[in-house]
Amino acid sequence: QFIAFASLFFILVSITTFCLETHEAFNTIINKTEQVINGTETVLQYEIETDPALTYVEGVCVVWFTFEFLVRVIFSPNKLEFIKNLLNIIDFVAILPFYLEVGLSGLSSKAAKDVLGFLRVVRFVRILRIFKLTRHFVGLRVLGHTLRASTNEFLLLIIFLALGVLIFATMIYYAERVGAQPNDPSASEHTQFKNIPIGFWWAVVTMTTLGYGDMYPRTWSGMLVGALCALAGVLTIAMPVPVIVNNFGMYYSLAMAKQKLPRKRKKHIPPAPQASSPTFCKTDLNMACNSTQGDICLGKDNQLMEHNRSSGRTPL
Repeated sequence: QFIAFASLFFILVSITTFCLETHEAFNTIINKTEQVINGTETVLQYEIETDPALTYVEGVCVVWFTFEFLVRVIFSPNKLEFIKNLLNIIDFVAILPFYLEVGLSGLSSKAAKDVLGFLRVVRFVRILRIFKLTRHFVGLRVLGHTLRASTNEFLLLIIFLALGVLIFATMIYYAERVGAQPNDPSASEHTQFKNIPIGFWWAVVTMTTLGYGDMYPRTWSGMLVGALCALAGVLTIAMPVPVIVNNFGMYYSLAMAKQKLPRKRKKHIPPAPQASSPTFCKTDLNMACNSTQGDICLGKDNQLMEHNRSSGRTPL
């Protein structure tokens, strides 16, 4: 639990720092305007410098993540499976840019500046650290299992939406061209749906019931197509969703039942008797000598033991 709370704390601090780095209160614009060599013109150059306090906080978080990653690598019984794990790949990709940025920050060459610019773009991978919480929270693991189990339903939903978008984008394009002016053959002044690809965005927004309002039909025929598109979107989304909800309920019930099970201590299991031990020979006598085919006991060491043949006992 201590490791879980510590990991949660540093993940939240790292994500908070990542978000604050984009706020103007923590960014200072530095004027780096330089004159060209001939001295006749100047080139305006501005650079945004982040507050050093946020860099120090991020450095502390990266140190913790590095320590955690190295410990898990060292004590992992299967290194190959550890490398293939997606969460471990995210950990490594989120840690590496910080060290590269610190190492290249002192260089002034153009190549180093280009690399630093690329690393600042790659820093968005840090937001993926939130998925590390799946190791400590049951709810996130249930969500992951649900998404994997509902792959077919998601594909079916995407196919339904793609078909609807294609059909209704085509319909709205031709419906909005009805009533266009003769002197406007492209209908650019009459409607916003100038081509079918533009209608794709409108169809997606309408079928998912978002309705941004940036594009809307203006003719009666276009309004009719828009109403049909909204109804088809509601029905399309409503069909695969119950299956996904059922999968989530099943995995959630299993996870809760597993947590409520009592944790049994491992009982000591006695080792199996060896071939040369008296217990093993006694067991062999009970199993092999009490037969109707003879009273000879055969051990694992291939030694024949004759059992009371000279006593004249009758085998049972």
